[in-house]
Amino acid sequence: MAGPSADAALAFLEAELSDLRQRGLFRHPRVLDSPQGAVAVIDGRRVINLSSNNYLGLATHPALKEAAERAVREWGVGSGAVRPIVGTLRMHEELERRIAGFKGTEAALVFQSGFTANAGTVAAILGREDVIISDELNHASIIDGCRLSRAEIRIFPHRDVDAMRRLLEEARPKARRILVVTDGVFSMDGDIAPLPDIVRVAREFGAIVMVDDAHASGVLGTHGRGSVDHFGLHGQVEIQVGTLSKAIGVLGGYVAGSRTLIDYLIARARPYLFSTSHPPAVTAACLAAFDVLEREPERIQRLWDNTRYFKEGLRRMGYDTGISETPITPVIVGEEERALRLSDLLFEHGVFAQGIVYPTVPRGKARVRTIVTAEHSHSELDQALEAFEKAGRQLGLVGT
Repeated sequence: MAGPSADAALAFLEAELSDLRQRGLFRHPRVLDSPQGAVAVIDGRRVINLSSNNYLGLATHPALKEAAERAVREWGVGSGAVRPIVGTLRMHEELERRIAGFKGTEAALVFQSGFTANAGTVAAILGREDVIISDELNHASIIDGCRLSRAEIRIFPHRDVDAMRRLLEEARPKARRILVVTDGVFSMDGDIAPLPDIVRVAREFGAIVMVDDAHASGVLGTHGRGSVDHFGLHGQVEIQVGTLSKAIGVLGGYVAGSRTLIDYLIARARPYLFSTSHPPAVTAACLAAFDVLEREPERIQRLWDNTRYFKEGLRRMGYDTGISETPITPVIVGEEERALRLSDLLFEHGVFAQGIVYPTVPRGKARVRTIVTAEHSHSELDQALEAFEKAGRQLGLVGT
């Protein structure tokens, strides 16, 4: 007798989706019909783009495009293997040396994404006898890496170093090793980790410190070197994770640290061992991006000028932008349906700014997240602010 069909076996998924649809929380992503820019064509409509991680505009920089095209002509379109077999190109090693120099570390290792860099590193270096002490708002990739490691996980309230200390005191007598891990810049609130205090307290207990600088690389520090450089903590953070997919403008992630750390990850990090390496075009474009960071520091200056300009405009209208200190500026609405409605109205008024709801943020903290870039003009930001004012009045979020 035949068993249930595949559709019947997965019927529970349709029930879950139906609930999400009824609450207005399931949506297919909008589709980009143009290059990723400050102004883009999304779902066939030309809009001001306030949802891109392309902080410095490097995704369309002529130098990166030229480097990618040249690499395809010389090397082909794919690497053809995982790194440990025959997938390590000379340019992969060149990129890793460049990243290590940029971050001020002995060595670096490139991963297929920032997600795999975080998850693969934590899972590789820790085990059941260890303890991880993690900020409650750390990125999902850190959370998944912690779970994969099978270490004991202890969570401290966001940026609460006193609470972190108490967890260290509890963990020290029983733990083989302790890892303290934090985002450098938090992706939903745009605030910066209190890294000097975290490092100081972790040192007292002999804990390893790991920082995910996905949203800090290219944004904070000299030439965008990240939160460690921003706070002058070189040599005091054992593990620095970053992405090549945001301010760098291309694709991938990396880990930077001691030669010992990197060699260990080469031997044990599963994403490195079992995923095909970056194609030549991606690798060459990443190398070109670091040249641009060194050569065009004015891009970071424009990014911060636009950030201050836009934040001030939102605050003048009375919007709640939380504790943001960076180009990530949330407009906190609270109710999930209302946040998604604000996003829809903004799109009608020519602005794309993504609504963010649970489980990405806690219930009651739904928001529209905005990110300005170095490529936005003040005129475009003025248009975006005008759209926020119109949409906010329609929803009763700002005064009439």
